[in-house]
Amino acid sequence: MARGDAGRGGGLIALTFCLLAARGEQPLPRKTTVSLSCGAGPLQVILGPEQATVLDCGLGAATAGHPPSVTWSKDGGVLPEHNHLRLLPNGSLWLSQLPTPDGTDPGASEVIEGSYSCLARSPVGVVASQAAVVKLATLAGFSLHPQSQTVEENGTARFQCHIEGLPAPVITWEKDQVTLPEEPRLITLPNGVLQILDVQEGDAGSYRCVATNSANQRFSQEALLRVAHRGSLASIGGQDVVIVAAPENTTVVSGQSVVMECVASADPTPFVSWVRQDGKPISTDVIVLGRTNLLITSAQPRHSGVYVCRANKPRTRDFATAAAELRVLAAPVISQAPEALSRTRASTARFVCRASGEPRPTLRWLHDGEPLRPNGRVKVQGGGGSLVITQIGLQDAGYYQCVAENGAGTACAAAPLAVVVREGLPSAPTRVTATPLSSSAVLVAWERPELHSEQIIGFSLHYQKARGMDNVEYQFAVNNDTTELQVRDLEPNTDYEFYVVAYSQLGASRTSTPALVHTLDDVPSAAPQLSLSSPNPSDVRVVWLPLPPSLSNGQVVKYKIEYGLGKEADQIFSTEVPGNETQFTLNSLQPNKVYRVRISAGTGTGYGAPSQWMQHRTPSVHNQSHVPFAPAELKVRARMESLVVSWQPPPHPAQISGYKLYWREVGTEEEEADGEGPPGGRGDQAWDVGPVRLKKKVKQYELTQLVPGQLYEVKLVAFNKHEDGYAAVWKGKTEKAPTPDLPIQRGPPLPPAHVHAESNSSTSIWLRWKKPDFTTVKIVNYTVRFSPWGLRNASLVTYYTSSGEDILIGGLKPFTKYEFAVQSHGVDMDGPFGSIVERSTLPDRPSTPPSDLRLRPLTPSTVRLHWCPPSEPNGEIVEYLILYSSNRTQPEHQWTLLTTEGNIFSAEVHGLESDTRYFFKMGARTEVGPGPFSGLQDVITLQEKLSDSLDVHSVTGIIVGVCLGLLCLLACMCAGLRRGPHRAMGGRSRPQPAGTRWRPKSLSTLTLVHPKGTLTSTSKIWNLRIRCLQRLLTSLWVLWISGKGQTGWTGSWEGVSRQALGQTDLPACQRQPVLLAPTRTSSPVRLCRRPQGTAASQRPPALQRPAQACPEPQSPPLLSSLKGTVWGRLVWIMGHDMCGHTCTRVCLQVLTIIKPFGAS
Repeated sequence: MARGDAGRGGGLIALTFCLLAARGEQPLPRKTTVSLSCGAGPLQVILGPEQATVLDCGLGAATAGHPPSVTWSKDGGVLPEHNHLRLLPNGSLWLSQLPTPDGTDPGASEVIEGSYSCLARSPVGVVASQAAVVKLATLAGFSLHPQSQTVEENGTARFQCHIEGLPAPVITWEKDQVTLPEEPRLITLPNGVLQILDVQEGDAGSYRCVATNSANQRFSQEALLRVAHRGSLASIGGQDVVIVAAPENTTVVSGQSVVMECVASADPTPFVSWVRQDGKPISTDVIVLGRTNLLITSAQPRHSGVYVCRANKPRTRDFATAAAELRVLAAPVISQAPEALSRTRASTARFVCRASGEPRPTLRWLHDGEPLRPNGRVKVQGGGGSLVITQIGLQDAGYYQCVAENGAGTACAAAPLAVVVREGLPSAPTRVTATPLSSSAVLVAWERPELHSEQIIGFSLHYQKARGMDNVEYQFAVNNDTTELQVRDLEPNTDYEFYVVAYSQLGASRTSTPALVHTLDDVPSAAPQLSLSSPNPSDVRVVWLPLPPSLSNGQVVKYKIEYGLGKEADQIFSTEVPGNETQFTLNSLQPNKVYRVRISAGTGTGYGAPSQWMQHRTPSVHNQSHVPFAPAELKVRARMESLVVSWQPPPHPAQISGYKLYWREVGTEEEEADGEGPPGGRGDQAWDVGPVRLKKKVKQYELTQLVPGQLYEVKLVAFNKHEDGYAAVWKGKTEKAPTPDLPIQRGPPLPPAHVHAESNSSTSIWLRWKKPDFTTVKIVNYTVRFSPWGLRNASLVTYYTSSGEDILIGGLKPFTKYEFAVQSHGVDMDGPFGSIVERSTLPDRPSTPPSDLRLRPLTPSTVRLHWCPPSEPNGEIVEYLILYSSNRTQPEHQWTLLTTEGNIFSAEVHGLESDTRYFFKMGARTEVGPGPFSGLQDVITLQEKLSDSLDVHSVTGIIVGVCLGLLCLLACMCAGLRRGPHRAMGGRSRPQPAGTRWRPKSLSTLTLVHPKGTLTSTSKIWNLRIRCLQRLLTSLWVLWISGKGQTGWTGSWEGVSRQALGQTDLPACQRQPVLLAPTRTSSPVRLCRRPQGTAASQRPPALQRPAQACPEPQSPPLLSSLKGTVWGRLVWIMGHDMCGHTCTRVCLQVLTIIKPFGAS
């Protein structure tokens, strides 16, 4: 078997052998695989004897990669169980034509042959494949055998045979039971024709046709070809040109080959040419087969047309022509396939499908493999090329397939619809009830949803007729403050279906359970059309037609017939007739009198408006044998431009010769005076048209070319050879002309006019428009297209359908600009979208807090914050809110609140405690209000290196230390006095600079400067000792006062000004340095005086200090450890400057003793 081309829809898969080497060769079993997909089709599979095929459901790509579950069907039903059909483990279907033990299987044809299709089910939905038509190979007998003939030399012989088979048999020819050789003179056409050009004597013999396909091989009857000498047959010279084999009208599918044959006869041999009837040149890919035939190897739609064969007799003007039409069908091709959609619940989905082909294909839709039935929510527009689904629910999810069909094949395309349900949506409204208030009004009430009811911003009410197909669904937007709505302008005596949808800012709920209601009956909106006739002089028969449901407004339960004499209008008699009757006879009337009759229909609500008065004259009691009675059962069926009049013969029909029919237009009600006129009432001259004479056997006549919606009166009388009979009269209106619709429109509807968008809330916008100003097309509904402004992503475009001229679009993002466009829809025709209208939703509170909050401690009392704006600000941020506390369990209103402007993204928080964990969170505020706060973030402030306060142990240690220090100093002073005034004080002596004194810059900055000098007298020594004691006491007082403050004791370089510490107060850099008290963040600094001549630019630029820092000399380990404390450094300075190294060591030893008391 061979796999055919499935790309043309009508492609043929012929399961045949590629080559038959010799006649009678037995075929070997073969198997092929045919893939069924949602593409071109239908496929045709022809199964030969002892052959098998596997039908593979190739819908894996259509099911988005999900492994599908495959289900097979045959002829639309369940797949039968049989040996010839077998399901494979992979879901494929195996078909075979295996021989039975006795070699026959009469039931194989019924079991195997049929139309097969598969359904592939996946989590997304169901996709249906195209059909594969499986047939068994057959070869019938020849329906046309070649005929024997005699041809002169150099003439043309033509043999033809015809046979039907599946697959189409291959035709070959044999001469004397030997296959004909390939020669240019021997032309075999695909349609089974053999042409022998320039016949020679050796061509004489017996010819037969051989037809071969996978089912069998058959031979036709043999035909003899006799070759006569030239001129031996009756001369045809001088005869007109004759076309022996003319081309035939042919219809083929695109891609197939076609031959147009033309054989002409004349002497001499005529010349044959081809032209197109439309004057276009013949395509260059059309070749001439033999001398006179056209061959198109692959027919295309451009080849369609009428081809004319012209045979000219050489050297004469004699010619003959024959024409044939070639029609090339093109299988449908999907030019625009529907796209996959993902929509939220209660939104609108729109699938668009376009297909081309010849003839123009029709489109139909499938949902999950089943034919789609349009209803109020699901509409097929634009001739089937547009599928619109409104108020989407979970039941609408699945695959939608667009199927294009024409006579050449089918094409298919599928697209899934995913319904997205967000978290936090409200549940469906409950207890929906519909109560009829009148024949045209219904009160619909419901209860709020049980879940997330507080988030609802509004409702939408939807309704449509509950019966019938292709009903239009209407919807209303309802505010959040009500749960009922009165719906008006409904049709009486009609079933309606209502349901409600709730909306929040996140989206729509599920649809509620529908509520069914039947509107109340109303009085009929029209009266029945009646006709009058008299079977005798004292009776009038009243006949009427029942009202259609569109006019009855309920069940008609009774009729009221009113009648009276023409002159005595105040004397009106009435009678009631049951609603199931359509005729009534008024008895005991006066002969030869004009009566007025009218009728009205009534429902349970009451009677409707009566018909217009109809006048009828009863027959006279005289000469009854000569005057025919009126025709019986006169009925008129009104159409838009015609009236179909039907009747039955009057009593004694043998007495009449025929009928006369009159009719006229009636403007206003016309009174007819009683008189002695003819039996018909008015004379013939009073009627616009008539009489139309009809034979007695005629019982129906149609009045044409009437005005739609016009009131007409029809009169029918029977006549005989003596006079006219009595009249039967009918009065009624023709049907009204419909409003301009697709059958008479000239183009698509125009876009709506005056489109206006108005912000309703932060998540909804009202869109309003008006009907197009100048259009003759009936507008059925509208489609609204909207998307965020400036975006061109197709997945962000949403479509809503509205039957009114406004719509509330919800579920939008706050403070976002959207663009809208509206499209008008006629019946099966879509108009273009109008101009774009832009509108922004109102601002709202921020949906998210500030992002990327970062905390960094700067000082023990300061923390810096840095943040970014919220990802969803929902408006312009006017300020940021900072909440912080050291206790995260405190209520939020007890936290410290700081604010900053909306255009600032960093801030510093001061006044914090050192070495403390603080918790921060931030929020943002728009003009509407604040948004949510961010999550907690914590930070620990820096730890101070010197305690900011002194406890009891520290105070005790200070007191003890001061006392011991004083004792130490007194001991040093006594020891100095005993040594004598001439003992040096240690160190290198030099003159005491004038005005040397301790000059602290401020209480927060301690700078001790005192260069050592040489003392030469006892009084000076005492003065120095006293000054040393003063400095010590002052230093202790400074330390005490600094310890009481909040900033702590610091000795900073910046606290030393040029006035407090000059160059003259410092020693040279390479001499003994001056030690400054340490700062909180640095080690002790020794200063020295810069040598003269040093440039100022050589100073450190970052510090700009007035002196140069020098390294501190090394100290013993014990002293180094003590100098790391505050008190140790102080005593080192004082003792080293004033008492010498010996006294300093003693003091440090004392400090070692008092250190455990807290003097650190």
